[in-house]
Amino acid sequence: MTRKIAIIGASGYTGAELIRLIATHPDMEIAALAADRKAGMKMADVFPHLRHLGLPDLVTLDQIDFGKIDLCFCALPHKTSQEVIRDLPKDLKIVDLSADFRLRDPQAYAQWYGNPHAAVEMQGEAVYGLTEFYRDEIRGARLVAGTGCNAATGQFALRPVISAGVIGLDDIILDMKCAVSGAGRSLKENLLHAELSEGYNAYSVGGTHRHLGEFDQEFSALAGREVKVQFTPHLIPANRGILATTYVSGGAQEIHDTFARAYADEPFLEVLPFGQTPSTHHVRGSNFVHLGVTGDRIAGRAIIIVALDNLTKGSSGQAVQNANLMLGLEETAGLMLAPLFP
Repeated sequence: MTRKIAIIGASGYTGAELIRLIATHPDMEIAALAADRKAGMKMADVFPHLRHLGLPDLVTLDQIDFGKIDLCFCALPHKTSQEVIRDLPKDLKIVDLSADFRLRDPQAYAQWYGNPHAAVEMQGEAVYGLTEFYRDEIRGARLVAGTGCNAATGQFALRPVISAGVIGLDDIILDMKCAVSGAGRSLKENLLHAELSEGYNAYSVGGTHRHLGEFDQEFSALAGREVKVQFTPHLIPANRGILATTYVSGGAQEIHDTFARAYADEPFLEVLPFGQTPSTHHVRGSNFVHLGVTGDRIAGRAIIIVALDNLTKGSSGQAVQNANLMLGLEETAGLMLAPLFP
């Protein structure tokens, strides 16, 4: 049976990526696309690269008959998403791509996002959407909160080794290079070509990046004690991709072996041979994650490097992976596309 899918926020980058993936999905059909500011427009005019798909025109949210929808993706900005989801039918399955339901503690949400949560009663219902670590919960969930793209990358680099106790917890340094599409499609001066090209810069320096709330929540729960990583993201002049370089204390070979065991049966997580390091070029446009481990010249130190596509595995691909589980479908359905290269 083909599942009917709605996408709210279809005119943004993650909305377009959802459409690209679902277009070849064997068990999903796009039945409704909402984007209030562009309602009435054809998707071919918003995203010409999707012209060939024969998609429904964009509509306003109140024009969707959710009684005919099996699952809804919500690809709206944070704060907007919680207000929309709060008013959707209570039996509708939802995958939210925003930050609004990632943090379980309402006070933590208010701290990192600067405003009180508008749907506090739903925070406890939401399941954190890092598929490889929350599969069982996601299968039975009605509302899944997709992780941040930076947060997903850092967790792929650290969760297994924190759980296994093979690294020190007080000196974790996470250095991340992030492509510009992670900032969304809205016009911003610092994202103009002349402002961004031929250089890159650090941002949210000194522990102010909002995805730190996810790191604090998830790593501390794993360790059974407070864990705070030192995290600095950098904006690079590339359209897609995240490369995370993580510096930890511990034996490099033991760390590599831990990842090899933890990810051995994961369809999208590839652990490279010891000493090899990944590139964003090799995961571009795909739902795959490449991870490498190498030793440092300083004894007892190791370097973990992870590459993924921020729009696919970091957002829309992860969302489809979660939706597959929620709908009782094969987890990999629609997601085995090979990376784009060069």
